[in-house]
Amino acid sequence: MVKIIKQEDWPHILQAIAQVMSDHAEELCQMDAQMGDGDLGLTMKKGFCALPEIFEALTEPDTGKRLSKMGMTMAAVVPSTMGTLMASGWMEGGKHLVGREAIGAEDLAAFLQGFADGIAKRGKCRPGDRTVLDSLLPAAQAAGSAAACQDLATVIASARAAAMQGVEDTRHMTPRYGKAAVFAAKAQGVRDQGAVAGMLLIQGLYNGIYE
Repeated sequence: MVKIIKQEDWPHILQAIAQVMSDHAEELCQMDAQMGDGDLGLTMKKGFCALPEIFEALTEPDTGKRLSKMGMTMAAVVPSTMGTLMASGWMEGGKHLVGREAIGAEDLAAFLQGFADGIAKRGKCRPGDRTVLDSLLPAAQAAGSAAACQDLATVIASARAAAMQGVEDTRHMTPRYGKAAVFAAKAQGVRDQGAVAGMLLIQGLYNGIYE
């Protein structure tokens, strides 16, 4: 279990995220086919599977700057709506860590809050709109509340639990954006696919820190 995230830990963590997205790509595509274009899983797999290679190609010693630059490159790899949102989140999360080489509990919470803020800003969405923000914002808030304990594992575990609950809460929300809004009646009682993608990102971070 990682106690503090150093530069050399990121390849393992990024591979863990990539594995989760690969494992759930088909599930995400099936969910998205009911409410959108049906390509969400492929987008998440392509974007996050590219991150380990993107990370290795960068030599920036400042972790925040390196992560932010990764988001910029990710945006070019998956220039779709969700790809852009995730890339924007990654970039903003990185900006919250500028000046740091190693990442502790409070830093991880700051990254997740920045990630949520980046998505909200880019997507112009709010909590309750039934989007990826509805899993990532609760995760960030829970991480922030847990950060005082100074334990990285507790922070990501709290974020994971909150993200999972956030996904369940979307069953009772009405979509306001994109094709999902057209099929709003079909959304009742169903988890939002974007929120699931956000939760899987947190799950990947959790796996990478715990394994």
